[in-house]
Amino acid sequence: MNASLPDTARHLMPSHSHSLDWVGMENIRLPLKIVAADSTQEPVPVTATVDLGIDLPGGEGARKGIHMSRLYRALLALTQQPLTVPAVLECLQECVTSHADCNSYQAAITVRFDLLLLRPALLTEQAAGWQGYAVELSAGTDKEGHTKITSTVEVAYSSTCPCSAALSRQALSEHFSAAFAEGAVPDVAEISQWLQEQGSIATPHSQRSVARVSVDVPEDSACFGLQTLIEQIESAVQTPVQTFVKRADEQAFALRNGSNLMYVEDASRRILDAVTGYRSATVEVRHFESLHGHDAVAKSYWVAPTGGEKLSAEGAGL
Repeated sequence: MNASLPDTARHLMPSHSHSLDWVGMENIRLPLKIVAADSTQEPVPVTATVDLGIDLPGGEGARKGIHMSRLYRALLALTQQPLTVPAVLECLQECVTSHADCNSYQAAITVRFDLLLLRPALLTEQAAGWQGYAVELSAGTDKEGHTKITSTVEVAYSSTCPCSAALSRQALSEHFSAAFAEGAVPDVAEISQWLQEQGSIATPHSQRSVARVSVDVPEDSACFGLQTLIEQIESAVQTPVQTFVKRADEQAFALRNGSNLMYVEDASRRILDAVTGYRSATVEVRHFESLHGHDAVAKSYWVAPTGGEKLSAEGAGL
């Protein structure tokens, strides 16, 4: 029955013979599972949005269109197993192989999802909450047969402006000098009481900030190294946003902000130092200013002079 149905993509000639670099589907919703580095752990389920496409060469013998169903079938195979680097590369190969009749030789995929990781409170014992991280995984082949695989994560953190902190300290110092300009030298108790009442005469501005970091993943990796990358970024900035917070945790977070004053330039350089173990990295830092109505942004691209060092499978995290 199906054999008699018309196949216009195969039998009709294209009206123009131009080559197309990418033809496929975007925003496909799929249930996937991300593999953990520790084989004793269960894969993490995620709801993903996927883009998948191939090239369509032109010229003599060009086909009118590709077969979208063949791409979708290749995607369905990803839902039957944990999402690993080998599984993604196999999917790309299947997309190209299934379109041999179209002379296609390139394929590209992008997978987006939110990854939830359990994060402990700063001080409160046995307290933790779920932190979400936007993730984008991409892989593709070029005309020479080279494959590029990239892991991208977004990490939210707090940033306190160094200039604002300095101005606040100056204002506090001036008010302190004015308050005790006359009379006997105050003792420690008086100073402590004054600070309790007047210490917030001026406060530095801080804001939620986001670092979007992309790194190259070696083809022979087992997984995408998401958890390791996230933890490298959080360790670099020192002030990742929190989940479970009691008063002691909030105070500890305030202390972290006070000892990690950062412009976007500072945050970018810290993160760049943290990702030197990769072959290349792209870092975009954005501070959603509370002083201004605009964002402060820094962008940088780093390439290892000698190609970088490969992450081990044991150290790659999720």
